[in-house]
Amino acid sequence: MVEITRDVVIVGAGAAGLTAANELRKAGLSVAVLEARDRVGGRLWTDVIDGAMLEIGGQWVSPDQDALIETVAELGLETFSRYREGDSVYVGPDGAVHRFTGEMFPVAPETERVIAEVTSLLDQMVSEIDPDRPWEHAKAAEWDAITWDAWLREQTDDDEAVRNLAFATGSAMLTKPTHAFSLLQSLLMAASAGSYSNLVDADFILDKRVVGGLQQVPLLLAERLGDDVHLNQPVRTLEWGDGGVTVTTDDLTVRGRFAILAHAPVLYNRISFVPALPRRQHQLHQHLSMGFVIKVHAVYETPFWREKGLSGTAFSPYELSHEAYDNSNHGDERGTLVGFVSDQNADDLFTLSAEERKERILESLSHYYGEEAKNPVVYYESDWGSEEWTRGAYAASFDMGGLHRYGPDLREAVGPIHFACSDMAGAGYQHVDGAIRMGRLAASSIVEASRA
Repeated sequence: MVEITRDVVIVGAGAAGLTAANELRKAGLSVAVLEARDRVGGRLWTDVIDGAMLEIGGQWVSPDQDALIETVAELGLETFSRYREGDSVYVGPDGAVHRFTGEMFPVAPETERVIAEVTSLLDQMVSEIDPDRPWEHAKAAEWDAITWDAWLREQTDDDEAVRNLAFATGSAMLTKPTHAFSLLQSLLMAASAGSYSNLVDADFILDKRVVGGLQQVPLLLAERLGDDVHLNQPVRTLEWGDGGVTVTTDDLTVRGRFAILAHAPVLYNRISFVPALPRRQHQLHQHLSMGFVIKVHAVYETPFWREKGLSGTAFSPYELSHEAYDNSNHGDERGTLVGFVSDQNADDLFTLSAEERKERILESLSHYYGEEAKNPVVYYESDWGSEEWTRGAYAASFDMGGLHRYGPDLREAVGPIHFACSDMAGAGYQHVDGAIRMGRLAASSIVEASRA
């Protein structure tokens, strides 16, 4: 058993943990980063599958993500815009395919009016929410006691309007059924992007990508830390008290003044805390759970949809793949589509064989793009639900009533133990931007405490 001593022990080598580590080093504190996986990056992972570079995890950069944009620039990385020239595609409740341009789906005039009115109301409500403290709103308890689906159905009996309004925070972001989380949780998701309108605007929320893949952010941050990053080190025990922390893996013990848990909160129970965390923390963590989405990568010899005048952007709350985009790599002559299958649909697909699952998904993509979509040269499904050190995607959210009840404790340190990950961010919630913000926040808190 190797023993080392550092000022701060960081558990998790994703964007949050590595950001925190670099900030602490700048402030003159020593660090050790312990990562359970054999790679850095957490939910950022770029890999080559059958000769195609695929971003298996997070990948997009939106204009409001200042922390991520600053980090990308500081690391000397380049970005490129997602391809969006041409028509988008919408599949309606009758299976009819509609081409359109602009932000509004091609629905009946009355449905369009309802969507516009409810969107305006949601933008007003979101403007009143502080994404860092949504539980402080005067109506937080009320909004946390009604499901997202139930609230929308109180506004209108137009089912198509409800489905189109609901999926932005349901299938698309929280990746849970809309009856499983609250209105307040949905408003937080929108507030984290600046407005509900921003969240439903694909050209805003899915604006740019990093040339070579977004995992380069944690890879380059880890390079700066050198031997202070320890891979294949799942933490088994964390002893803590007034004297600091002792963190133990199977073959490494690290003693420090502080610790940062920089991984998804659903994994806290993989660590034995001595003494146990306070009751409040135990209760809080039982009310957080991961969503689930399959990210589907389909690579073709050429981006054939462009020849048809299509941008590659496609939506439908009635399709197995509820949204899909042109995800072709910078400078690559081949075309790549990325589609998403989430919540109950994703669960159902994993009762099928791999071949049946592929067939169903490609059939859904063909409804948007035509028969050519059924014949990719490379096909891959990102299944984060089976990842031992992630267990879902994209991130964790509270069950009904949990955000108002436990939100104030989410980022509060417990003695020398601090917490940082995208799952607990306000601005940038569930995104790499939020992970960077939380890494910076935890580091600044520790720097301040170390000087007290």
